[in-house]
Amino acid sequence: MCGFWLGCMMRAYPLALWGLAHHIPGMTTAKHTRMARSHFLIAGVAALALALSPGLAQARAGGGSSFGSRGSMTWSAPPATRTAPYSAAPMQRSMTPQSTPYSGSPMYQGQRSSGFMSGLMGGLIGAGIAGMLFGHGFMGGGFFGFLGMLLQIFLIVAIVRFVFRLVTGARSPAMAGGPNIFSRGGMPNAGPGPMPGGAPPRASGAPPIAIAPADYQQFEQLLQGIQAAWSAHDLNGLQAMATPEMVTYFAEQLSEQVSRGVRNTVTDVSLVSGDLAQAWTEQGRDYATVAMRFSMIDVTKDGTGRVVDGSATEHVTATEIWTFVRSRGGHWILSAIQQAR
Repeated sequence: MCGFWLGCMMRAYPLALWGLAHHIPGMTTAKHTRMARSHFLIAGVAALALALSPGLAQARAGGGSSFGSRGSMTWSAPPATRTAPYSAAPMQRSMTPQSTPYSGSPMYQGQRSSGFMSGLMGGLIGAGIAGMLFGHGFMGGGFFGFLGMLLQIFLIVAIVRFVFRLVTGARSPAMAGGPNIFSRGGMPNAGPGPMPGGAPPRASGAPPIAIAPADYQQFEQLLQGIQAAWSAHDLNGLQAMATPEMVTYFAEQLSEQVSRGVRNTVTDVSLVSGDLAQAWTEQGRDYATVAMRFSMIDVTKDGTGRVVDGSATEHVTATEIWTFVRSRGGHWILSAIQQAR
């Protein structure tokens, strides 16, 4: 939808300038044309920068990335839940070896489709640039034709992605878990045992495990404790709450902050909602993957205390899929973070 409104603004902006120019005494048609073209160029460049930029930095623990290990399920997407209806982004970093995906799997098809679209987009842009360099223009319209073509492509991509999410969301009747066990409305069936609504999906052939309310309380405490240790640059605290692999990734991100001369702090963390995606056991370890939506104050400051990202007063929300692991008889620790799509 953002792309739709952006496209409308880009088309309406030069027309508004044209109407304004005709009310300015002494402005000729030629001047108006140059003015409209220059403003259209500025607006177009701004639109392209917005479309191509990766978005605002996410500096909380994990940095908005997907990494870690989920045992044999590391390279498989966890089931969708009510909190994260579009499942999770694939792992970007993991110490678990990745096997070759089956070519007929939905994940592989999505990657193949994404690669095809990227290649097609690159081919169109490359052809346009080549045409401009050799004086043939792009689609017969020179630079402005090329710019207009790019804006239309981004508009089409935005609309297609929105419709795809709308359709796939409507076609997702089977979601993991039962009612929102983290919801502030209370925890149904507070006694130990499986979640209401049936047993959650698990790894193929792996025995199921029951996730009790006490486990969910640990998950919430770990969410808040890890963000607090992250803000304090407390690696010892992180080692008590996360696997060595996760601590390694956190240490790299904290070192990057030190190198850049900035510090990120995450405070006032509050869990808004959450539910179970998967729970299983393998090789003597229990795993639980839960989707969590939480609010926080996420701010990054430089050495002088000046805010360089985020806000020191405004709360922001994030939805992530966290996987926890424990040894038999032990306590839960974090083993993976994945971003919700």
